Amino acid sequence: MAKLEEKTHHTASYWDNALISAIRKPATILAWIIGLSFAVEILQVETDVTLLDIIEPVRIIGVIGCLTWFVIRFIGNVQNGLIAKRRAGNEPVDVTTVDAIGKLLRVSVLITAVLVGMQSLGFSISGLLAFGGIGGLAVSFAAKDLLANFFGGLMIYMDRPFAVGDWIRSNDRNIEGTVEEIGWRLTRIRTFDKRPLYVPNAVFTSISVENPSRMTNRRISETVGIRYNDISVAAKIVTDIKAMLHGHPDIDNDQTLIVNFNGFGTSSLNIMIYTFTKTTQWVLFHEIKQDVMLKICDIIAANGAEIAFPTQTLHVFGNEAERPDLAPANPNLATTGVTR
Repeated sequence: MAKLEEKTHHTASYWDNALISAIRKPATILAWIIGLSFAVEILQVETDVTLLDIIEPVRIIGVIGCLTWFVIRFIGNVQNGLIAKRRAGNEPVDVTTVDAIGKLLRVSVLITAVLVGMQSLGFSISGLLAFGGIGGLAVSFAAKDLLANFFGGLMIYMDRPFAVGDWIRSNDRNIEGTVEEIGWRLTRIRTFDKRPLYVPNAVFTSISVENPSRMTNRRISETVGIRYNDISVAAKIVTDIKAMLHGHPDIDNDQTLIVNFNGFGTSSLNIMIYTFTKTTQWVLFHEIKQDVMLKICDIIAANGAEIAFPTQTLHVFGNEAERPDLAPANPNLATTGVTR
């Protein structure tokens, strides 16, 4: 069996490898169970020892357990093989959906195996189901948090607000990071400081979640101020910046692009720059933004202007002759020393 499994690794299909790999260990255990049960039956005939009442239930449980083990392993192998094959061929694969289907199939197999095993051992399934209906209310109250997380995970799989590998954040609960695993009770998120964050699935049913991984562009929104002395070239600077952005290879001209002189600051004439990059990659975005900002600095300098910084101008007058508004209304009063 081991040699056969080794050969399946070299085939193009992953189904044969999944089947042989899944059946190898359960088949070995099953062979031992069946062999030992037949040996005990022969021993009973030869020695008149009554062991069949014990061996029969053990054999039934063993056979059902091995078959269940095989099916669960086969589902897991197919799931992993499908993901690996698509990734190797650079094909898109929805890991979250594949994982959800695999979990549902495994849970269904386990429930079916338990019911079949109990029926084979002589238990009444109808009675068990009736008991489940009567005691369901009590169980639901006792395990309400567990059920809330279970259905929360189910809603994540159905609505798909995020998937494994997505960067998500929520200001409602101070959650931000990359999704690593979506379980039936918890979702594991790796924060940007590389710490694991475990969030119960029920939380996602009551908070808003932002998924930046699905953004189409990244935004550059800046305000650049030039000196009041450069008011004569403000329009030319705005025109040059807008032309630079339209010609930039990394700026998406299909999105909103605004460059306008839009306000008088306390010590500057403010020019608003609002545009979007083609890329959504965090590191590359900052490289593009740096290039854009440096080009804007060059444009301002080329027009003989300067970027403003907070300044104050203080006008000092030496005497009243320089300030007619402060001179007394009657000049004679000033010379005689009489005050008004």
